[in-house]
Amino acid sequence: MARLDGQIAVVTGATRGLGKGIATGLGEAGAIVYITGRTLTASADSMGSLEETAAAVNQAGGTAVPVQVDHSDDDQVKALFDRIQTDQNGRLDLLVNNAYAGVSALKAAYGKPFWEAEPTEFWDACNAVGLRSHYLASVYAARLMVPQRRGLICTLSSWGGLSYIFGVPYGVGKAACDRLAADMAVELKPHQVTSLSIWPGIVGTELMTQFAAEMGLGNGQPSGTGEDSSPPDRYNWETPLLTGRVIAALASDRHLLRRTGQVQIVAELAREYGAVDAEGNRPASLRSLRFVLPYAVPGLRPYAGLVPDLELPWPFLLLGPLGSPKA
Repeated sequence: MARLDGQIAVVTGATRGLGKGIATGLGEAGAIVYITGRTLTASADSMGSLEETAAAVNQAGGTAVPVQVDHSDDDQVKALFDRIQTDQNGRLDLLVNNAYAGVSALKAAYGKPFWEAEPTEFWDACNAVGLRSHYLASVYAARLMVPQRRGLICTLSSWGGLSYIFGVPYGVGKAACDRLAADMAVELKPHQVTSLSIWPGIVGTELMTQFAAEMGLGNGQPSGTGEDSSPPDRYNWETPLLTGRVIAALASDRHLLRRTGQVQIVAELAREYGAVDAEGNRPASLRSLRFVLPYAVPGLRPYAGLVPDLELPWPFLLLGPLGSPKA
């Protein structure tokens, strides 16, 4: 893996799950990682904390700087980047927009048409700490990156931006994240700053595992994520560290600017860069024949490794919600 020694990164929403995995992956590459979230110290009621993520980043070989930030508070977000301006003399190499507050609302609204869900709560939960907070963080990050004529902004999105998965507010927000990344790229490219939308696959985070169990999408028990060994309910899941390792590889790519404005799929980049997840597995892309065919025909899942790992054209994904977890 290429090194990121001395590079300054920010990962928002890093107390657990995907954010923690991303921060840890950047730590493996030697980066100094500012991690944000609302929970500083672990408690019996919390599912993660900045202190726990900081320990994981430091143990991986990086340097963690935990900063308690509520991304629904604009002043706290601004203060984060003001601190980086002071601490690092204005240097910022990487921003990962990951903060998201919509999981609980998704659980509450799951299975209901949009008009039966509580309207503003569902929408705001998905798109306030999410789309809006991503834009705000990107504004402040760009103000540091543009003068130095380098930098990478990764906005975490999902397959829900292309095909229906969890509900209307979710899909609208993810499609908007993709457009946010693409339009920022147009204005940032002349300044040698790259903007990408990042699509993980089905990530076995703490909340996703709990959500799957409660919604009857799986038993929620830990298991391997290998193509040949996964139980059906965990089929082709990946650990959060994979996205971190892929973003670290992107950040070290000398030809990164050629990708700017694009959607980048974690599983496909993992294959390109030779990255694996925490369990040593490399999942198939959700548009790969290796995923799609056994997904449609569960009896083929034990033999998924024999199916060619070939990407299907994008229009095939419009035929159904291939990105949603399904037993």
